[in-house]
Amino acid sequence: MRVLVIENNPDISANVCDYLSAKGHMVSAAVDGPAGLCLATTSDYDAIVLDVMLPGMDGIELCSRLRHDSGKATPVLMLTVRDSLQDKLHGFNSGADDYLTKPFALQELEARLQALARRGTAEAKQDAQLQVADLTLDTQTLRVQRAGRALNLSPISLKILRLLMEQSHRVVERREISAVIWGDSPPDSDALRAHMHILRNTIDQPFSVPLLHNVRGIGYRLVDPNAL
Repeated sequence: MRVLVIENNPDISANVCDYLSAKGHMVSAAVDGPAGLCLATTSDYDAIVLDVMLPGMDGIELCSRLRHDSGKATPVLMLTVRDSLQDKLHGFNSGADDYLTKPFALQELEARLQALARRGTAEAKQDAQLQVADLTLDTQTLRVQRAGRALNLSPISLKILRLLMEQSHRVVERREISAVIWGDSPPDSDALRAHMHILRNTIDQPFSVPLLHNVRGIGYRLVDPNAL
């Protein structure tokens, strides 16, 4: 299970990360809201542990932006010292999937995360095909077709295409695309430009209607122009 822990208390974060790692899970961590949102939107996780009280951006805002701005459906387990019904409703309304009050047992935290991850996997399998206009990507088999014609893409092109199709409702910034491909060590901007050129030639050049659009100075958007 791949878990992102967004918690600014160093003791709690260390305890959770150490426990989950010892159980064989892959764990990433962030100590503030902006860093957590960046990781949550640019990488794929099976579940997110999200503290409500965070510097820079609280957990409520982070979860809301994750759902509405980024369109990410990653299951979120919120941590908080607040246990009133109104606080819980506030968290659920922002897009959280579960709620755990501090202090908590690490065994219960893991059990809840595993339940959320299983549910998220089942839902993902039901929506395994991404589609923008007549372009489709099967996220299970990685088969790409446009207008019924099979397209061959490199692994990097597939990563870029999946990101753009998942985020087709908005412009994806260059730094987000670079983070998906190269993580924290991106090469110069010409490398990304070259990959985008290859992707455009594959999915657009043989067809009459272009779907991949360069938004000057910002990034790229994959969208059906007839839907705008």
